Amino acid sequence: MSAADATSSSAGFCAALVRTHDFARYASTLFLPAAQRRALLSIYAFNVEISRVREQVSQPLPGEMRLQWWTDMLAGAGHGGIEGNPVAAELMLAIRNCRLPVEPLTRLIEEHQFDLYNDPMPSMAALEGYVNDTASALFSLAARVVVRPSEEIDHLARHAGLAQGIVQVVAALPLDASRRQLFVPLQLLQQHGGGMEEVFSGRQTPAARAAIDQLIGEARSHLKMALALLAGIPPQARPIFLPLALVRRDLKRMSRADSDPFVPRATSRFRILWTLWRAARSREFS
Repeated sequence: MSAADATSSSAGFCAALVRTHDFARYASTLFLPAAQRRALLSIYAFNVEISRVREQVSQPLPGEMRLQWWTDMLAGAGHGGIEGNPVAAELMLAIRNCRLPVEPLTRLIEEHQFDLYNDPMPSMAALEGYVNDTASALFSLAARVVVRPSEEIDHLARHAGLAQGIVQVVAALPLDASRRQLFVPLQLLQQHGGGMEEVFSGRQTPAARAAIDQLIGEARSHLKMALALLAGIPPQARPIFLPLALVRRDLKRMSRADSDPFVPRATSRFRILWTLWRAARSREFS
């Protein structure tokens, strides 16, 4: 296989990986030029690899080893080349071509170590730190592919990531409860007179619902701020934040009185594409 064929194969692998496991972010790249899509998909494929480690191991130690491989690779201390890992190869190409900082990628790996264990998320501050270094960092890194970094974009990325990340915590509640993993802050549950076992039971209780409603309120506040900040960024960066339209839609559904957060829900790919297409044609992604 020629070098050109190898790089094309690696890019195709990343695209397929994101399309399969993170269709919302994959679909958002369709609104950007092809040259930028390749770098974006390498970042998103890296995120898929890191965030899926928990699903691929039965014990924390193998998961820690997988995450350490990525940390070593980013530090240039990997054991062996990256040619056999298409995601690593594409990510390193994007880092060089787009001058991406390595530190946020390393922090993203560190935060996902939390996923490997069943320790509860202790507080709202801890959850915000986790989301800031994962979802917010992805928005910020993706924006760097398209435009020069700025405080305005980083401010927007922070609120966009917090809105998206908190919504994902609520959306993932059925799966997390089934494996006794708690991302809803324990402190928040206790403030409303609840605890972990209520969530792990998979049944909606007044205390669990009150805590979840408070999370939804936090996400709504961050979304409102993010949408207000959109007007202050370069137009070519707007497609990076298109997933906020999906956050808006999910928040509307989650806020309904008859919505049970413990019932799994799936959204069709057509619905995702339709929502993003409509958002791309509006000023505030409505």
